[in-house]
Amino acid sequence: MQAVQILVIIAVYFSLLLSISYFTGKKDSNQDFFKANKKSPWYVVAFGMIGASLSGVTFISVPGWVQESQFSYLQIVIGYFFGYLVIAYLLLPIYYKLNITSIYEYLNIRFGSISHKTGAFFFFVSRVLGAAFRLFLVATVLQYFIFDRWNIPFELTVVLSILLIWVYTFKGGIKTIVWTDTLQTFFMIFAVIIAIYTLNNYFSLNEINIYESNILDKYTKIFFNEDFLDKKYWLKSFLGGMFIAIAMTGLDQDMMQKNLTCRNVKEAQWNIISLGVVLIVVNFVFLFLGALLFVYAAQNHIEVPFLNGQAKTDLLFPEIALNHELGAPLAITFVLGLIAAAYSSADSALTSLTTSFCFDFLNFTSKASVVQKRTRKIVHVCVSLLLVLVIILFKHVLSDNVINSLLTVASYTYGPLLGLFAFGIFTKYQIHEKRTPLVAFLSVVFTWLLHSNAPALLNGYVFGYELLIFNGLFMFLGLYFARKKTKKSKNNA
Repeated sequence: MQAVQILVIIAVYFSLLLSISYFTGKKDSNQDFFKANKKSPWYVVAFGMIGASLSGVTFISVPGWVQESQFSYLQIVIGYFFGYLVIAYLLLPIYYKLNITSIYEYLNIRFGSISHKTGAFFFFVSRVLGAAFRLFLVATVLQYFIFDRWNIPFELTVVLSILLIWVYTFKGGIKTIVWTDTLQTFFMIFAVIIAIYTLNNYFSLNEINIYESNILDKYTKIFFNEDFLDKKYWLKSFLGGMFIAIAMTGLDQDMMQKNLTCRNVKEAQWNIISLGVVLIVVNFVFLFLGALLFVYAAQNHIEVPFLNGQAKTDLLFPEIALNHELGAPLAITFVLGLIAAAYSSADSALTSLTTSFCFDFLNFTSKASVVQKRTRKIVHVCVSLLLVLVIILFKHVLSDNVINSLLTVASYTYGPLLGLFAFGIFTKYQIHEKRTPLVAFLSVVFTWLLHSNAPALLNGYVFGYELLIFNGLFMFLGLYFARKKTKKSKNNA
């Protein structure tokens, strides 16, 4: 597929997003930007959150991960579902009861301003890194298949990508995103269905027969229960997935801000539970696609693309979709799915980071409405610039598969949030607040030491994503030792 054709598809798609932004952002009000006036239909939020949860990482990186890990990622995704149950019946009722805009306001109510800002800081770092991982992946694909041909530098590709997202979110905020996410989710899933249909036709097998045939056996093992020391052991993956969901969704302003736009807590619960069910099915489809891609590549002697001297399995899907003779429908829908995947995660990240910084660090509610709007827009621009810088940095330091890197980093950055919220919810203790940042820092350090030395200290044991649980536990124990002697709570919420 020619680079010009790809750019035309991107331009048409972006025009659709701008149209949605025009109608949803007419008021340009803070209430719409941060909460969508609490009028979002839960089923619209739920469908849109599929795309936000998947993002470009799932669209490209999960199929590319099949060669290394087969279908073991499903062990993690099943854990996600049980994590979503915790979110639905433990966290959402708290957020709705307190009627908060930023979920980290809970920490202010429960402990005080230092804990509030500590939690918000770790979210900010986590979401900046997470959004940058996702956008880096998509920008890399655009660079490799389009802009390198025109000698356009990677840095300019990143700037243009962020600029396009900023244009359609700076007025409507979360109200725009709730509706654009539905469009983006549709295109992402539609692209995968077309890809599987096209490859099935190539192999001359229907969907059921191809899974039952032996050509996929090399890639389709789901449960790994042979070696407890293995990173992919099923219980480690399941528990890691469960707590990743609690932390990366339930304690994440980006994901929760959409849930808080629902009319009431019951609708928000329906949203999050339905999301957990659908994600299992959708991720299976992505893994199935990955197996088909590697079989196709092997039969047609297609090598995994190299970038900066390293093989990048993340680039196999775009390589086959854009550079091999499987038809225009696959190439066109792949481009649409790729851009949808990029925007569905980055637009909500920009909005949630803006929301968190305004409410958690700038004492936003005490300002006049005119000052609030001006402040909101300045922060929105600054967050966009920060994402540009981090993505460019990743070009020089990132070498692993993106989804593996994303989940590993999450084990470090979301751990303090997990411990802080758990201590607030499950105990009545108050804490010496000045110690909270130090405890959070030490929990990350102890987690890194445990991760680095586990094979030597624990007879070859290799940590998977259950590392997040230990990080949260270190934080919880640190807060226990930093507690005040009285059990009387500032707030029983």
